[in-house]
Parts: sequence; structure tokens; C-alpha cells
Amino acid sequence: MKKRFALLLSIIIFLLSIFMVGCSSEEVKNNGKEKVITDLLGREVKIKENVERVVAIGPGALRLYIYVGGKDKIVGIEEFEKKNAKGRPYIIANKELIDLPVVGLGGPNNPPDPEKIVAVKPDVIFTTYAKDKAEADNLQNKTGIPVIAISYGKTSLFDNAVNESLRLIGKVINKEERANQVVDFIENAKKDLEKRTADIKDENRPTVYIGALGMKGMHGIESTQGKYSLFTALNIKNLADETGKTGSVMIDKEKLVEWNPNIIFIDLGGLEIVKQDYSKNTKFYDSLTAFKEGNVYSQLPYNFYSTNIDTALVNAYFIGKTVYPERFNDINIKEKAEDIYKFFVGKELFDKMQGDFGELGKLDMK
Repeated sequence: MKKRFALLLSIIIFLLSIFMVGCSSEEVKNNGKEKVITDLLGREVKIKENVERVVAIGPGALRLYIYVGGKDKIVGIEEFEKKNAKGRPYIIANKELIDLPVVGLGGPNNPPDPEKIVAVKPDVIFTTYAKDKAEADNLQNKTGIPVIAISYGKTSLFDNAVNESLRLIGKVINKEERANQVVDFIENAKKDLEKRTADIKDENRPTVYIGALGMKGMHGIESTQGKYSLFTALNIKNLADETGKTGSVMIDKEKLVEWNPNIIFIDLGGLEIVKQDYSKNTKFYDSLTAFKEGNVYSQLPYNFYSTNIDTALVNAYFIGKTVYPERFNDINIKEKAEDIYKFFVGKELFDKMQGDFGELGKLDMK
């Protein structure tokens, strides 16, 4: 009887052990589920179903991630991101990121550091560094970690590559709803800006110029942009479009005299350079109608390690209200700015940005 009982007990224990092993194996299988996504370079990348650890490297990569995922899951950042948070709301609003391990130097001209990335054990690497499939594959082969290429595209704002990147981030970290909300916010702002100004007759549109735009550093009034995306969205008559160029361009100051714009905007990042030049060449500046009539206004710098989309949108509404006041009379810039910053990074940072760079408004060079 005892032998029979012992045998029965052994069988039960054996069956239970098989059951437990089976459960354990199934649990590992479930936790190890994978999915395949296609990145911005058209690469098919196999990733974990539940990504928990992330690094985002290259100009703007961390910013786009934070817009969708906040600071959660980030396990390391580039040294460049730690150096100076000024002008970068995504860092200002998430100062805890500064204490994370360094995963490379960062910056526009420094390649990724595979060893430092591997050290923080990310599940995925988002990168804006990779310009082609080979470059992305090379980093993936060196680290053994899935590399997902994202992009800002070619324009400073309202580029569809940004929307695709935001949605891709959402898909990877299972925050597709938030990603769609961010894309919708950007697209709705674009539609609002365009709708407010679309029906203004050409003869009623003032001529406008923007100077002192940052381009791999700070510059004076000669630094501008053709097809400037903020102006384009507002249907503004951008005199720099006459250069036939898209994006950053340095003009001859005499060209500015020839154009003689009705309104001039100065990026606050280059304001001091303009002020110094004004003190040396006052006669030149005072020959311009915009300076003579007091129609010179500021713009917050928004290109720091690629585009701060939130600040760019704040500028767009301010520019619209300045050039077409009757079309934006319902917009309170401070309220609009705080809504924008809070949506993108979770904090109201308009006062902080103005404290760091100067106020949005009319400029007096004297």
C-alpha cells in the first residue's frame, strides 16, 4: 500500500513538474514575442513586442521620442544633450535625463559610440544619424541591438518625415494613440495657420524678411531662409524666396536694401550680432523702411540640435498675429504658447524661454 502511494505521489509530482515547466516555457515565449517594423529608410527591423529600454541618438531623435513617450524608458543620453538645456524645452521639462549615463558624444559631426550604447542595454536604438541603410545596418551589427532610423526631413517645420517618425516611435513603444495625437496637433496647427491667411489678396500682403537665423552657429541679419516653412504656412510674401533657394541662405546686405521689406523679423539667437552691426552701420539699417517705421520684431530661436517643434509653432502664431493682426485677433500669444509647450513636453515654459532669450515683440536696436 505504501509502495503504491509512493508511486502515485511520484507520478503526481512528475506531472506537476511537467506542467510547471510547460507554464514557464510558455511565459518565456510570451515575454519574448517579437514584431517587425519598417523604419524611415525602408528597413525591416525585428524588435521586442514590449520595448522597455530605449536610447535615441542624433539631432532631434531624443526630442521626437519625448514628444511621444516622455522620459519613460530612456536609459542613456548623449553628452551633447547634457551640456546646455537652454532653448530645448524637452530637456528643460525633463531634467532627470541629465543624470542618465552617457551613450556617446552626440552632436552633428560625431558618430555613434557602439560600446557606450551597449553598456546601457537598450532594447532599441532610435537614430537620426543614419543617412542610408548601410549606416543603420552597420550600427545594428556592431551593437547587436535593433536600430530604427527616424528623420526630420528637409524643412524646419511641417515635414511629413516628422509625422512618420512620430508614428513609428509610437508603434515601437506601444503608444500609438499618443503619437497620433502629436501628429494631429501639428497638422491641425498647420491647417489653422493656412486657413486664417489663405484668402488675403496678394496686394494686401506686406513683404517680409527674417534674418539672423541660426545655421551651424549664430549669424547676423544676412542669414535667412528661402521657402521658410513658418512663412509658407502663413502665406507670407517671403522676399528670400526670390533667391530661388530652399532652406538656409546667406544674402548680401545690399540685397536687403533692394528688397526693402515692410516687416523684418530677427531671430533672438542672433540679435546681439545684429545689434553690434547696427551700432557700426546705423545708416544702412535706418535706410530700411522696416527700421524707420518700427516694424522690426523678434522670433524665439528654435533650432537647437534640430527643430524644437513646439517653439517653432509658438513663433508661427506670433508671426501670424504680427503680420496679419486682424486674422489672429482671437489669439493670446502667452496662452497659446503655454498650451503648445504643455502639450508637447508637459510643462508651461513660455516665460522660461522668454527669460532665456528675450521677449516676443517689437525690437528697438537703439
